[in-house]
Amino acid sequence: MSKFKKKTSSSQEIPTSALPDIIFMLLFFFMVTTVMREDELLVENSVPLAEQLNKIERKSLVSYIYIGKPKKTEIYGTEPRIQVNDVLIEPSGITNYVAREKDKLAEAERDQITMSMSVDRDAKMGLVLDVQGELREANARKLMYSSSLEVPDAL
Repeated sequence: MSKFKKKTSSSQEIPTSALPDIIFMLLFFFMVTTVMREDELLVENSVPLAEQLNKIERKSLVSYIYIGKPKKTEIYGTEPRIQVNDVLIEPSGITNYVAREKDKLAEAERDQITMSMSVDRDAKMGLVLDVQGELREANARKLMYSSSLEVPDAL
């Protein structure tokens, strides 16, 4: 008999020590590259051009209202409609929408809410005035209009 035994079989196990590292790398990759879903526009929205724009300082205080012709005209008709979040509403629903948006904010920030209207350039002004009146009734005094920056002609 020999003093030393020969190893007759090699290990059949798969090394898994690097597996947690790979899982965490994938987790961090998806956390960094994921983009949160924004509102899906149900109305056409080509905003007018402006010469000067101001950047919003605190976007958390801004709520958006879109006005334009519906994209699905066979369902919603051809008249301009109002979209808030992912829902089409009537002008009378603006007051409830503002109240819900204010409830999402802290008590001290409720008076600082800013309503951003993104109005299609072909929308009727009467509907815009109706929305402005409803915002006034809902005590949403800060109002701004979205626009794109006009690029000056080349010299």
